[in-house]
Amino acid sequence: MAAYTHVNELLGYPPAARLLILNADDFGMCQAENEATIQAIKQGLASSCTLMIPCPWGLHGIHLLQENPDIPFGVHLTAVSEYTHYRWGPLIPAEKVPSLVDEAGCFYSEDRIPEFLEQVNLAELETEFRTQIEAVLATGLKPTHLDSHCHIHTRREDIFEMTVHLAGEYRLALRASTGPFITKLQGQGFPTVDHEVLDSYRIETHNKPFQYHKLLQELPAGLSEWAMHPALGNIELQAITSSWPVRQADFDFLMSEEARDIIREEGIIILSYEPLQKLWP
Repeated sequence: MAAYTHVNELLGYPPAARLLILNADDFGMCQAENEATIQAIKQGLASSCTLMIPCPWGLHGIHLLQENPDIPFGVHLTAVSEYTHYRWGPLIPAEKVPSLVDEAGCFYSEDRIPEFLEQVNLAELETEFRTQIEAVLATGLKPTHLDSHCHIHTRREDIFEMTVHLAGEYRLALRASTGPFITKLQGQGFPTVDHEVLDSYRIETHNKPFQYHKLLQELPAGLSEWAMHPALGNIELQAITSSWPVRQADFDFLMSEEARDIIREEGIIILSYEPLQKLWP
């Protein structure tokens, strides 16, 4: 995208600067995720995280953020519950948001996202998203941005517009995951990433360190974001999901000295959403 010079300049960097947000998604999902995320931010390369407040370990995530007020974090707006034996649902009573829940009263699973998007009531989804933001603000914490679990807010145009409105109302930056939404936000004067967000689940777990290192070396000018999912591949995470190696590999990368060396050698500047929030209209 050609707009990156403008975003770089807004953030105070030269046009050729390579800026990268390394965000740890799914904070609050489970203890293994929480422990790895804090470690990856405090001792590793992660620059921020986003909290899933409806999840069983969301409260634990809140406590960790209160103990570490210097950690930039956002609200990971949640309307999907993807695991078979480990589930969560809305903060609002299910009977008030019936289009958000399945037969078990939980959020729809990942394989049913198309069905969810086909029938979800926008007003109910906005009520739940607003409640999640308010629940975080009620703790005294101050998030920097919004994004969404499984990128729900960029899967339907009206959902995206509603989320843009929430970001403006609460003076928070917003992740734009794909080209059309990036172009739309930048065209309206909103500072956002210049390139499609890299979701770590789209990178093959096999030989993942090599792939990440290559992507760092090839990082384009402008602002990029990688949506990482660091977690400890312990017995808890293995009981939750068979895809635990994806999360363990992300944690290993974020803690890697080799990755740190490549970032330094390439002159890549690691950012959080904090500077974007300051520029959000």
